[in-house]
Amino acid sequence: MQPYGCESRHRHSIFCILPPHILREMARRGSTAQAPVSDVAANEAYDGLGHTFDFYLEIYQRNSIDDHGLPLNAYVHYGQGYDNAFWDGKEMIFGDGDGTAFNRFTISVDVIGHELTHGVTGSEVNLRYLGQSGALNESVSDVFGSLIKQYVLKQTAAQADWLIGAGLLTFPNQALRSMKAPGTAYDNDVLGKDPQPADMSHYLNTAQDNGGVHLNSGIPNHAFYLAATAIGGNAWEKAGQIWYDTIRDRSLKATASFAAFAGRTVANANRRYGSGSTEQKAVADAWNQVGVKPS
Repeated sequence: MQPYGCESRHRHSIFCILPPHILREMARRGSTAQAPVSDVAANEAYDGLGHTFDFYLEIYQRNSIDDHGLPLNAYVHYGQGYDNAFWDGKEMIFGDGDGTAFNRFTISVDVIGHELTHGVTGSEVNLRYLGQSGALNESVSDVFGSLIKQYVLKQTAAQADWLIGAGLLTFPNQALRSMKAPGTAYDNDVLGKDPQPADMSHYLNTAQDNGGVHLNSGIPNHAFYLAATAIGGNAWEKAGQIWYDTIRDRSLKATASFAAFAGRTVANANRRYGSGSTEQKAVADAWNQVGVKPS
C-alpha cells in the first residue's frame, strides 16, 4: 500500500497527507463574478469559493468566513502532484493530486467548503486541533462542506449523498468520507479501507493524526446526518442552523469534548425551536444513537 499517512504540518487539511510549494495565485472577492479562464482548476476554485461565500451570506447572513468581508484567496497547482488541500489561516491551497489515488483537489465543492469552514470555526470557537475537540473541528468542516454542496445542488437531506470528496479519488464510486455510513467511503489497494468509526463503541485511541481528528470525526459527522435526516427538508435550514449557533456559542470551550458539543447543540435546538420540539428531540436522539451523552 502506498504511504498516504498523517504527517502533514498543515493543520487544517482535507486528508492526512504530506505538503510542499506554490505555483499560481487566483482570488475571489465576495461575489464579484469573472469570466471563466482556460485553467479548469482555477475555475473550480473560483466557483467553489464563490459558492461558499454566497452560502454563508444567504443562509446565515455571514459576511465571508470572518464575518467581516475577508477576501477569499486561493492558490491552485500547489507543488507537483500534491495530494491535499488546506486552509493555512489566510488562504486556500489546492494540490493537483497524483493521478494515482487523487484527482485535482478543486474538483469537489464540499472539499472547498470544508477548508474555508476551518476559517469560520477559527474565527468563532476555534476548536483546539487535538483529540475530540480536533475531531469536532474536522466534523464541523465536513458538516458545512456537505451543506454547501447540498445548497449548490438544491438537495434536501433525503436527496443528498452525504459523501465528502465524491469524485476526488481516482477509484469509481469512492469518496474521502461518508457522513451517512462512516467507514464505507473507500476501499482500494492504495489507501486501504476507510477506518472511520460511526459511534463511540468504535472510537479510535491513537497518537497519530493529532489524536485521530480525521478519523473520529466520523462520530459527530454521523450524529449530524441522523439529526438532519430526522428533521428533514433542507439540512442547512434547521440542523445546520443549530450547528452554526453552536460554533458561535460563547459557552462552548475550545477544548470541548463530544459530550460538551452535543450538550450545546441540544441547548441551541431548545433555544431556537423550543423545549420538546421535533428539532430538539432529533438532535438529542442523534447523539444518543452514536453513543454520546450530551453534557
